[in-house]
Amino acid sequence: MQDRDRPQDAGTGALFKNDKREKETHPLYKGECEINGEKFWISAWLKKSTKDGQTFMSLAFRAKDAPAKQKPPASRANFDRPLDDDVIPF
Repeated sequence: MQDRDRPQDAGTGALFKNDKREKETHPLYKGECEINGEKFWISAWLKKSTKDGQTFMSLAFRAKDAPAKQKPPASRANFDRPLDDDVIPF
């Protein structure tokens, strides 16, 4: 049954409380949606407006097929310099 308030071509999705939240910067809610046949991850945070103090939900969408953010590699400083025979412990 079609929801009367939603256009027929509207995307749909759902958000759920993020039980794995470890830091303040992690989203409070996570979920997924489909828009025009493309699947997205949704992240949501509750924020407070500095203008009028109202609470609002801030959303971020990321394509499901997009690569996940990777941590930057360890510093290459130690790998780029030539080896010194005096430093080798054997």
